[in-house]
Amino acid sequence: MTDPRWQSPLSGRYASPAMLRQWGEPHRIGQWRRVWLALAESQQAMGLEIPETALAAMRAHLDDADLARAAEFERRFRHDVMAHVHAFGEQAPEARPYLHLGATSAFVTDNADGLIIRQSLALVLGRLLDTLGALRSFALQHAALPCLAYTHFQPAQLTTVGKRATLWMQDLALDVEAIVHRLEHYRLRGCKGTTGTQASFLELFGGDHDKVRELERQVARRLGHDAVMPVSGQTYSRKLDAQVVDVLSGIAQSAAKFGADIRLLQHEGELLEPFESEQIGSSAMAYKRNPMRAERIGALARHVITLQQNTAHTAAAQWLERTLDDSANRRLTLPEAFLATDAILLLMHNICSGLEVRDPVVARHVREQMPFMATERWLMLGVQAGGDRQALHEVVRGHSMTVAEGVARGEPNDLIERLAADPAFATVDRERLIAELEPARYVGRSPEQVAEFLGEYLEPLIARARPYAVAAEAAELRV
Repeated sequence: MTDPRWQSPLSGRYASPAMLRQWGEPHRIGQWRRVWLALAESQQAMGLEIPETALAAMRAHLDDADLARAAEFERRFRHDVMAHVHAFGEQAPEARPYLHLGATSAFVTDNADGLIIRQSLALVLGRLLDTLGALRSFALQHAALPCLAYTHFQPAQLTTVGKRATLWMQDLALDVEAIVHRLEHYRLRGCKGTTGTQASFLELFGGDHDKVRELERQVARRLGHDAVMPVSGQTYSRKLDAQVVDVLSGIAQSAAKFGADIRLLQHEGELLEPFESEQIGSSAMAYKRNPMRAERIGALARHVITLQQNTAHTAAAQWLERTLDDSANRRLTLPEAFLATDAILLLMHNICSGLEVRDPVVARHVREQMPFMATERWLMLGVQAGGDRQALHEVVRGHSMTVAEGVARGEPNDLIERLAADPAFATVDRERLIAELEPARYVGRSPEQVAEFLGEYLEPLIARARPYAVAAEAAELRV
């Protein structure tokens, strides 16, 4: 029977299984239990009398939490952390007396959230690197293919298809730099106690401040981290969440710009996103090939970008050492930000791996505009042949405006014929004018810039980022 309850499209349609597992309840509670285990192991190592049988019992039940039983406890206690303390204690009775010793709920939830966030950032980084890899191949293949460059979405000068791709890649590379920075500097909450004073742990260790400090260091190391927040209230500063979602918003911004460019170029018929053999573009207009993937990137990116403000407001709204108005909000915003970013990168990688360049259309558009773009060189040829620069400029301007109006009405671009026939250019060899229409002469250093960008900037960045990334597993794309 189909479940009648509403389900988020992020889980039912868009995000990958890998990211869904990261934010799923079984994994989340597994991280809680690892935090409890790290605390007990560290307390034992620091001299508290915790038997090895208790630790062994905890280790045996890290990933088999009985969520239904925990839900029963929560209905009684109205407290999710204490519900899981009792559920864990039932499964590992030898550990029950030592669970949560000296800790507060935020010790468990915040440290576990930190583990999930860091793991999720590594997954996002893996997808970013895969997407950059696909774009790298595309840029190399088309590094020297001349195409129109646009300013104000009006034909400006020439660039190359590969050079344009480096603009998308540079945005993503800035996101890679940002995510690597976050991973390099990410801190757990640590062992701070109820209001951040570590009073409970100081009591446990008989007033020994050095042991309390060492306990925090050991817990962090056992959880795979080198650093914790220097100070906290009951929770870590929610600015940390805002900074993380800032990074995700940056990725969404990069992807949305890419998606918008693809939509514009698909309208021009130059560059098309993949379209499968049996894909239907429109339920009514069977001939249509719509840029659905790029449009969906825009839709999901809008959601992630707005979540950036949400986490900023949460960070700004915290009172003193803690307030609970962050809790329900974080349960929504953090998973959704990661799941939506994951979905965006799935779409972007799919597009970049199958972009279709219609070379004849690109060439036709260049050919139609090429005479306009050559006018500056023609002007120089006229001056070299003895003409007056200002008078020639007026001749070029007048013919260009007339031809532009004709082109807008569908007439051919006959600017070269007009200039060749004008007495002002009588001393210029017509063949020299025609020679100036070779598009490759107008792309500047575009091919060289592609090679330099990839070799001098992108490849070293990817090498630096790779150790922090989790390889992204293949996931079905549901369009």
